[in-house]
Amino acid sequence: MNRTRVGLAQINTTVGDLAGNVRRILEGIDQARRWGVDVVVFPELAIPGYPPEDLLLKPDFLNANLAALEEIIPSTRGLTAIVGFVDRQDDIYNAAAVLNDGRLAAVYHKAHLPNYGVFDENRYFQAGREAPVFYLGDAALAVNVCEDIWYSGGPARLQTLAGNAEVVINISASPYHAGKGRARERMLCTRAADNVCYVAMCNLVGGQDELVFDGHSLVVDERGEVVVRGKQFEEDFVVADLDLQAVFNQRLHDPRRREEKARLRGEGESVAGIELIATRRTVATRPALAARPTTLLDPVGEVYQALLLGTRDYVRKNGFEKVVIALSGGVDSALTACIAADALGPDNVVGVFMPSQYSSGMSGEDAQKLAANLGIELRVIPITPAFEAYLGLLAESFRGREPDVAEENLQARIRGNLLMALSNKFGWLVLTTGNKSEMSVGYATLYGDMAGGFAVIKDVPKVLVYKLCRWRNRQGKVIPERILTRAPSAELRPDQKDTDSLPPYEVLDPILQLYVEEDRSPQEIVNRGYDAETVQRVISMVDRAEYKRRQAPPGVKITSRAFGRDRRLPIVNCYRGES
Repeated sequence: MNRTRVGLAQINTTVGDLAGNVRRILEGIDQARRWGVDVVVFPELAIPGYPPEDLLLKPDFLNANLAALEEIIPSTRGLTAIVGFVDRQDDIYNAAAVLNDGRLAAVYHKAHLPNYGVFDENRYFQAGREAPVFYLGDAALAVNVCEDIWYSGGPARLQTLAGNAEVVINISASPYHAGKGRARERMLCTRAADNVCYVAMCNLVGGQDELVFDGHSLVVDERGEVVVRGKQFEEDFVVADLDLQAVFNQRLHDPRRREEKARLRGEGESVAGIELIATRRTVATRPALAARPTTLLDPVGEVYQALLLGTRDYVRKNGFEKVVIALSGGVDSALTACIAADALGPDNVVGVFMPSQYSSGMSGEDAQKLAANLGIELRVIPITPAFEAYLGLLAESFRGREPDVAEENLQARIRGNLLMALSNKFGWLVLTTGNKSEMSVGYATLYGDMAGGFAVIKDVPKVLVYKLCRWRNRQGKVIPERILTRAPSAELRPDQKDTDSLPPYEVLDPILQLYVEEDRSPQEIVNRGYDAETVQRVISMVDRAEYKRRQAPPGVKITSRAFGRDRRLPIVNCYRGES
């Protein structure tokens, strides 16, 4: 029977940890051997980690990456491995090494270099120009890299038509945002059906700075139907048997292919064929494959797992063990504490409640109950003595001025100072608790609640914060209900509510999505039915707050357009758009 067994090693690499990444790759090759795999596939740039950014400008880093590849090659005796690395020839290339039976058989260079959103690949790499097909016995395999398969007329089209490839192997480091996994799956199913081939996509998993890679590797058959999925947000090893006879049979019934192949030949398009040493095994010698679950996480649960993975990897990969969080008794700090406890374990999370004379009794009770439910340590450090001392120091300078935002921000900065003191003393990483709605309009205090090392929910709009809290409570109720039903307040002055300064979040968040994520003009947003004065006020707050956001700590990207790498606007900017 004409079957090829493919293994997808969905691993969590770390940028610059070449020794650790090589170790994970070698472990994946060992797994492939145990499963009787013909071809084992690793993610894009698996050796150096993704994205390596300006490490690519360091020749010694490039050399170390090549030396790491040489270390892997001997381990591929008896099978074929596809491994992402940086190739160096006349320039440097985002490349896939085709390792076959203990030798470097060939190298594929990524053809389409994304230069939008979080990507800067044109800054570093040269684009590849060849799309070879590899023959493993009677199996024709194509290899390409991430972005290459997103183009309907990209290398896969040429490889399957001119080169008759039956399997397209794609190595990816496709970063997550909400809904991305489902969209990517639809695209891969379309690509497989259009090209009448199997598509085997191995995606990276893990957190790297602000990016999260969701795994969700896939094998799709020639009809565009999912054969097997990798786990979301976890390392996994995915194995599938590919029935290449089914591909041939399906192609016999597709006259479009004959017309397109004739057109390609007429245009002089051809594909180089590279013979690999045949190492395919008979089906009888392989362990049987068990059925795997195929359900995906629901949309809110998916975001929660992305935040959890991004937080865990940022903390661990940067060498921290414990984190400290300001627990206010509010919804944002509650969600942040839940994510931290789930990601790192409750013993590695410290909450600090820092009441002032404006803090309600409810806030303290809810913070204590949350900490107890999560099993995390809670420390209480009142800030009233420090606040009164500051007011005394500033009394002469503030004489004749009514209390205003200056006194409010003093409280936030005292709290930030205390958290940073605990961080310095014990080596804990401070996790900030601000959400995307607040970051958008500048409803945050520089060197106060913005002070910290990582901003877990900085890309999570406020309305989604509540949805995530309720999702987490369905897994096991830990967040007191009152936190979810009380009107949000910073509690920096008597009877303060967020709505004193901002539109209701149910109004604010859609306006922010239109302006920040979709670049809609003020008039377009008004045309959607929003009050013109409210729209202008929100946009003005967003534009004025750019200098604050530039000084904010990094945080997990979960929307299609996050502040920072995704949205790069000048701080000095007088353009205000059409009114």
